[in-house]
Amino acid sequence: MPGYTTRELVVCLGGRDYRIRALSDLQQFADPLHLAERVGISSALWSLFGQVWPSGRVMAEAMSMHDISGKRILELGCGLGLSSLVLQQRNADITASDHHPLAEPFLRHNATQNQLLAIIYRDLRWEVPDLTLGLFDLIIGSDVLYESGHADQLAATILRHAAAEAEILITDPGRGNSASFTRALALQGYAVTERRSRFNQDDVAPFRGRLLSYRRSGSSNPTELVRMS
Repeated sequence: MPGYTTRELVVCLGGRDYRIRALSDLQQFADPLHLAERVGISSALWSLFGQVWPSGRVMAEAMSMHDISGKRILELGCGLGLSSLVLQQRNADITASDHHPLAEPFLRHNATQNQLLAIIYRDLRWEVPDLTLGLFDLIIGSDVLYESGHADQLAATILRHAAAEAEILITDPGRGNSASFTRALALQGYAVTERRSRFNQDDVAPFRGRLLSYRRSGSSNPTELVRMS
């Protein structure tokens, strides 16, 4: 791999082993064509997509048993795509998305080496509407509230792409940005339930990490709710 090194991992998700190509460590960086720089990904953040994070594992485990029947599913900020791989193995209707220039080739490689069909991938910037993406019944994201400004961007993306009775699932390791996201989704008619989760073996109860589930009834009109606010 030019400019950076990788490692091969075996990650057990939902009782099944997956072979995952990841970056060797957090010090890897290569942006010779300035693709990441043009979309605002700094050298300090460049390597984050290419790691296996506890938040991603928690979401992937949840997706190994979640009800997916008849649902169109979108993964936001997929990174290495652990959840998308699990969902593809379950024959789900899954679309993975990210905005890192290497997310798609890593996802494609990881699907291939696990004998899975190619996963639909979309380059999705949360702040830029994509009128071709459509609506989804289940939208998932692992540690996507990384910075304070992400809450409003993510809420706007959900407003554009969530079906009337969609469920939104977010893993939050406890960065402190979920409260503003919850308030933003309340304006769209969502109520939240949370499940405290162990993100690392060293975690002790009450766990700081959470799996957040947002749901609304089909009678809610998110456009009207936002306009009234």
